[in-house]
Amino acid sequence: MLAPQVELAPRQVRGDSPEVLAEALRDGVNLAVWQRRLPLHIEGFANSLLALGDPLSESLTLELTGADSEPELEGLASGFADLEGYQGFIADVGWLVRAFACLLDARRIGLRLRRLDKAMCPRFHVDHVPLRLITTYAGVGSQWLQEGQMPRARLGDWTVEPGVVVDNQQLAAGHVALFKGEKWLGNEGRGIIHRSPQPAPGEGRLLLTLDWLG
Repeated sequence: MLAPQVELAPRQVRGDSPEVLAEALRDGVNLAVWQRRLPLHIEGFANSLLALGDPLSESLTLELTGADSEPELEGLASGFADLEGYQGFIADVGWLVRAFACLLDARRIGLRLRRLDKAMCPRFHVDHVPLRLITTYAGVGSQWLQEGQMPRARLGDWTVEPGVVVDNQQLAAGHVALFKGEKWLGNEGRGIIHRSPQPAPGEGRLLLTLDWLG
């Protein structure tokens, strides 16, 4: 008689090279984090953009024809093109788009770039998407929970959150993370639980997200 199979709790993987992002494709992994440090010229651009205090909220749907196709990013954050480091920033976004597309063999990617002065999604939640890339170029990064730290049935319940301890489970500026959601095949009920942090008064975030659209 075969012993019953025990379903292991989903796990999170972190590493210092971009290869770690491929771990997100594995069964049982619902978060992969590349703990990179931003080049100084890109970090400087992001901090300068935030210091200006100007609003920024842009969305693009990128159509890719193949693994070597360049994403059309002309006009992205063009209002800040005179800041030092802008071209390096755009090149970095393009690299992330190509890497994300290559990993998933994606042909359509949704891109959002925003300057945020408050938490976008302040309650712990799961995303109803297959896979989402999140990186914060400047400011505080997203927080996540390991399985069992919060009952999934209580997601969104503000009375539970004060007792949840987030210990070393937060992205730093520059980190690149793949958040696996509820619509990834086989990941139903196992999407990574996370939330947006509240920036300190007078501070902000420069946030980039990529979504797999097909």
